[in-house]
Amino acid sequence: MDVKLYVGNLPYLTTDDELRTLFARAGTVAAVAVMKDRETGTSKGFGFVAMTTRAEAESAIQLLDNYALGEHSLKVSLARPRMNRASGYRR
Repeated sequence: MDVKLYVGNLPYLTTDDELRTLFARAGTVAAVAVMKDRETGTSKGFGFVAMTTRAEAESAIQLLDNYALGEHSLKVSLARPRMNRASGYRR
């Protein structure tokens, strides 16, 4: 089962491919998603990476937490389960 990681403090120009390449240093990357604003399509400065094993996920955390990407220091941790929003919620 894939292990999902949260990656915060991303430079806004980081692409899915760049993130995949970076995390491939720690093992097999199953999926990557840089989160983008729905209206503008610009990065929100965070994303998620799924590694194929727990050991690879832990290796990625050790290797890449506080890693300097550009002028940003990445924050990498296990992703927490998504909280359900109340139905009808809109901004």
